[in-house]
Amino acid sequence: MSGWASGLRRVVVPGAEVVAAVAGGLVMPVAARFVDVDPLDRTGQVSALAALQVRYTVLGVVLIGVLMFCHRWRGGRAYDVAKRVVCAALAGLASGFLAGGIVVALKGTPWPLFGLSGDTGRLVEWSASIVHGHGNPNPTYPPLTLHALAWWAQLFHHGDTAAAFRDMEIGGAAITGPAAYCAWRFVLSPLWALVVGVVPAYSIIDPYKPYGAVVMIVLLPVFVVSVRHTMRVGDMAWRRVLVSAVLFGLLYSLLFLIYPGSSLWSAPGLVAAVLLLFPWSKVRVGRLLAFIGVTVAVFGLLCGWYVKDLTGPGNVDRAYGFDAYTDPAFFSMWRTDMPGDVGQWPPPGELAGLGLFSVLTFAGVGVALWLGWQRPLAVTVACVFGGTWLWRMEIASRMWATGTVQLWPRTGNQLLYCVLVLGAAATAFAATRLAGWPPLPSRLGAHVGALAAVLLVLGSAASSVSDYWMPAKTNSYKILAYVSQTMRKPDGSCPKYAPNHQCSATGDQSWMNNFAGPRNH
Repeated sequence: MSGWASGLRRVVVPGAEVVAAVAGGLVMPVAARFVDVDPLDRTGQVSALAALQVRYTVLGVVLIGVLMFCHRWRGGRAYDVAKRVVCAALAGLASGFLAGGIVVALKGTPWPLFGLSGDTGRLVEWSASIVHGHGNPNPTYPPLTLHALAWWAQLFHHGDTAAAFRDMEIGGAAITGPAAYCAWRFVLSPLWALVVGVVPAYSIIDPYKPYGAVVMIVLLPVFVVSVRHTMRVGDMAWRRVLVSAVLFGLLYSLLFLIYPGSSLWSAPGLVAAVLLLFPWSKVRVGRLLAFIGVTVAVFGLLCGWYVKDLTGPGNVDRAYGFDAYTDPAFFSMWRTDMPGDVGQWPPPGELAGLGLFSVLTFAGVGVALWLGWQRPLAVTVACVFGGTWLWRMEIASRMWATGTVQLWPRTGNQLLYCVLVLGAAATAFAATRLAGWPPLPSRLGAHVGALAAVLLVLGSAASSVSDYWMPAKTNSYKILAYVSQTMRKPDGSCPKYAPNHQCSATGDQSWMNNFAGPRNH
């Protein structure tokens, strides 16, 4: 292959992966528009979930069939490319399933989840202020998210930020899988990017405010790439050191301005990983310090003002939700922070209150460190986990004295994602060490078997999470879509499926009766 053709391939094939992933993410919410059910009737919800499952399964089987066909066609010349495209498309289909579930949940109403109540109402109001030229009224909220919402509203909805936020919820859910896959492809092969990055991502996927989960998911592989880069930076030419530092600074700034929480919690772990893995020598230290200095300088130039606003004395979080009263060491399940009596939480486990799932995930962390103790993936993710854990415990330990929460319960999702990634990575490390022993009967068989397993796991998870958001008058996140379905439309009429054709200006707010404020302070 000529140099020109080889260069073109290096661009076209990754581009095909990105296109396949995004297309996979969008096809399911488009297909969901043709699912004709009453989203508030339980039978209709079950029928919709089954209809989405049929579409997802058929498309997944077709993708696996394409892979099998390419294995035989022209001696398998296109097999590796096909594998990359199939894995990318499956990653998109998985999160697209959830986006399709949100389309069904909001069928017949123009509102986003929760109508104009709670966080939805505030974000719609703040972004509308930007649309009307009054600027951002809340300088501590992620500015790029609000400006992107305002821009989308102006471009596609004549300035209607509620409609834009609805698009963000559906589109954000759809793009989570592609974002996870594409980010992890900088670290892992296609199949392992799917297993290590996308499957664990479903444990924290969030259509309500999707940008936080997307940034949290993408940051982990970005951290791994950063640490791997610092391990090599001491031997690079100065020009490459400085250019790469600028690019990393821009990337970190972009993610921070979309959602800063994950970056703040993870920063100590990232520093620890660099200190642990950098090949220390006098010759290399200068380039490392230059790389870090330029990266921090670019980040400070673009985000310094926002860091100052976030860490200022006036930015105090006193949001004592349900999760602020739970055992801070428990993060293996996310019950939501909706108010009301949930009984015993965490649920009782088999081993001194610890459930089998938690035991297995912690065992996975140990195996990952055992097999990958010198690998950037294992060390970086473990350090990020450790730093986030200590940050969580430090803030929680001062909650009584300060009367502030400072988002410590939100670290649970990041901790869960880290341990699941490490558990999946342990499987990848073991498979690498055992490659060729015992001999696999067929490479195609191994790939098809793995993809079939991932298809089933993600399909089942997608159905479960989609059901979690179906509208119902219950003490859970189901109430968010229920409020949207009972809120009067802008023209004064009720949504098509409003119960008994009754609605109000704010939607059914009876869930507020379950609210219990903080017991302390």
